[in-house]
Amino acid sequence: MDFNVKRLASDAGVFFTRAVQFTEEKLGQAEKTELDPHLENLISRADGTKIWTEKILRQTEVLLQPNPIDHTGARIEEFIYDKLDKKLPSRTTNAELLGQYMLDAASDFGPTTTYGSTLITVGEYQKRLGGAEREFLQTSAANFLAPLRNFLEEDWKMIAKEKRLLENRRLDLDICKARMKKAKLAEAKAVAAPDFQETRPRNYVLSASASALLSEEVEKAEHELRVAQTEFDRQAETTRLLLEGISSTHLKHLHCLQEFAEAQATYFAQCHHFMQELQRELNGCATVGPLHSSAVVCPNPISSALLPGPSLPGVVVSSDSQKPSTLNMQQKQVPVTGTRRAKVLYDYDAHDSSELSLLADEFITVYTVPGMDPDWLLGERGNDKGKVPVTYLELLS
Repeated sequence: MDFNVKRLASDAGVFFTRAVQFTEEKLGQAEKTELDPHLENLISRADGTKIWTEKILRQTEVLLQPNPIDHTGARIEEFIYDKLDKKLPSRTTNAELLGQYMLDAASDFGPTTTYGSTLITVGEYQKRLGGAEREFLQTSAANFLAPLRNFLEEDWKMIAKEKRLLENRRLDLDICKARMKKAKLAEAKAVAAPDFQETRPRNYVLSASASALLSEEVEKAEHELRVAQTEFDRQAETTRLLLEGISSTHLKHLHCLQEFAEAQATYFAQCHHFMQELQRELNGCATVGPLHSSAVVCPNPISSALLPGPSLPGVVVSSDSQKPSTLNMQQKQVPVTGTRRAKVLYDYDAHDSSELSLLADEFITVYTVPGMDPDWLLGERGNDKGKVPVTYLELLS
């Protein structure tokens, strides 16, 4: 217990002495040892890396988890599972939750109704969008957020510790320099004092004793200065080697940034593709009669096949299996007889070899044949021939 008290008192004394030295340096009343310019640049670069890494990490977390309340809860949950050394369970995304609500609503309204079948289609795609989002969040957290957080919570703590130790060694060195300067100044004054000019034995003995004490004080100050200089140089070298590792940190974060951008591009591409498929599914619904009629045939929800090509609003893509055989041409957009010219309104990608791909604003020749679905025409462009949807065309006289 006595040892701890003595050490506590000693540490308090050292802390107070350093505080006095630091204050005097700030006030311009004491000299300050300047660090090597290269070391100063390394410290400045490390500080900038820490500041910008914090900002990028914080804003990326906001981007991936926009709701601050959910974000705070997510961080607490991550902390608890990390302390328990357990894997964090996957959280349901908002899109997945919306999709599930749509499926539940369809079950309540009736999956065979127009509204119910559409809810099923949209709900399934919402769940697929949510799954893509969850995968993107997990990939970003593992490949981008985790390395940045590890740098701040581990690497930077070590750097900050060594920087504080270097600052303490510098303050100790300046304290020793100031003490050495005061000791030499006191010795010089003692040598020049009138007592040294006295011839009386008593005064001479006293002056000689004071001189010896001052010389001993100077030697002690010189020794402490050498020790402080050695410790400062050693700590400066240790800190320099540690700070030079910031370049490796930048390279690591560069690789993580590339992985984050790739994951983000993949996620947006998946979303775009899912929405294209959803448009095709919705536009493929065949409505007979008014909208409130129950005579609507929609495709089964969600094909796992990836359909190429863009889809535009207002485009109707039909198939023979989705149309009643009694549907006549008078119920369609324009009856077509003979060969006519037509202007293409939208791009269209052929789904198979029997269809003809179209480009917006081009002109083609179209005609019909007996027994052909009135939603489709046969189109010719040069030597190319195939079925084309009527709704993609503007028939010319």
